Amino acid sequence: MSEVISIRVSRKLKEDLEELNINYSELVRQYLEQVVRKEKMKRLLQNADTIREELRDRNFIPSYELVRQDRDEDSR
Repeated sequence: MSEVISIRVSRKLKEDLEELNINYSELVRQYLEQVVRKEKMKRLLQNADTIREELRDRNFIPSYELVRQDRDEDSR
């Protein structure tokens, strides 16, 4: 199901869009979808940064260090 969003633009802008046969409703739809995708990605990255900081604060040992320790123990 879809919803209607309306915006107010100048008469001149609307006339120019129509004169140029620009499908402004599709352009606005695509732009809003792009903005939503970018904002969702930004929030996901912020959440990942928060989780990374929380793990760092817990004296978390990175996997590469665990692998190195394991390899060093095997070589003895």
